[in-house]
Amino acid sequence: MVELMRTVTVLTGVFCCVLPIIASAAEGEISRREGFLQLWQSIQRPATSTREKPYDDVPAGSAGFTEITFAKYRGILDTTPSFEPDAKLTLRDALLWLYRTRSVAAIEDAQMVDLPVLLERYPLAHAENPATLDKSLTQEELTLLMQRLDTMLREEEHEVSLYAEKFHGKGTAFGETFDMHALTAAHRTFPHNTLVRVTNVSNGKSVTVRINDRGPFVEGRDMDLSLAAFTSIEERSKGKFMARFERLGDASVSRSCSVEKRMQQRITKSVRLDGGIPHTMPMGEVLTLRASVPFVVKSVIYPDGNSVRLQEWIHPGEHYTLTPSGEGEYRFRLGTAEGKSREMRMRVVACG
Repeated sequence: MVELMRTVTVLTGVFCCVLPIIASAAEGEISRREGFLQLWQSIQRPATSTREKPYDDVPAGSAGFTEITFAKYRGILDTTPSFEPDAKLTLRDALLWLYRTRSVAAIEDAQMVDLPVLLERYPLAHAENPATLDKSLTQEELTLLMQRLDTMLREEEHEVSLYAEKFHGKGTAFGETFDMHALTAAHRTFPHNTLVRVTNVSNGKSVTVRINDRGPFVEGRDMDLSLAAFTSIEERSKGKFMARFERLGDASVSRSCSVEKRMQQRITKSVRLDGGIPHTMPMGEVLTLRASVPFVVKSVIYPDGNSVRLQEWIHPGEHYTLTPSGEGEYRFRLGTAEGKSREMRMRVVACG
């Protein structure tokens, strides 16, 4: 593992080498407002207006008003009357906010009283001496904390399971209809609409899924994958496997990357697709092909070189869909009733 924490001058008896901290000058210390906004921006999660009562000292129009008020509404920030935005950010508050923004536990299990338990699970600092947690932080120190925890979370291994036909067509915890053919997943604490790259530890294969349900509710398991997501990186017969997670941010933010909008629509001069195949498509989106005349999807060649011969005819009123399970170039061979054909290529990219 690449060592992210560099050795620096340590206050005597403070962190005992778990998290080296620079003895900073006062002018380098950051405020609570600055520190929280740095944490919030790092998770690529949108903040929306709510009916939550704002903090007395963070009025509408002030820096970070929407993010801070939204975080209060979601329980990431405590529901106290005042936020004290210009006060110095302490290690105590930074740790608690960090654990909450990374969703390492449910909010009710990530209160100040739970901090010793969270520190034992993810040892970013020692908390035996209360004065240690009252130390003010610099921006560099906060960045090191974030890097340290994010590295721990990316290397953590989780048991992942499959859910499919039994739940297909039923409602999810977030009011969606579960589609076992979509790249989705259930997680106990990740926010709705979060994109997560799931990597199978045994074979290195990855798939990016969107969180749209809560679960699993089996002791020792950390995620349920839809049928499409599970079978893209593991054989269905396995039923479960060990994986690593990497949060990529909210789908509405992570998919807002710049992609080429031009479509490939003509198979021949007389056969035109409705919509078509884009030259570039963000990971997680669904490709849908239809036309006003019959056409055939002859084959698909995947980025790993695997070729699937389909010969699937699509008639008016019908459609063909594909949800790419990995990054890279996809090659489609489409044909017409007259026997003519054309290859179209599409590059899938993971945004965020």
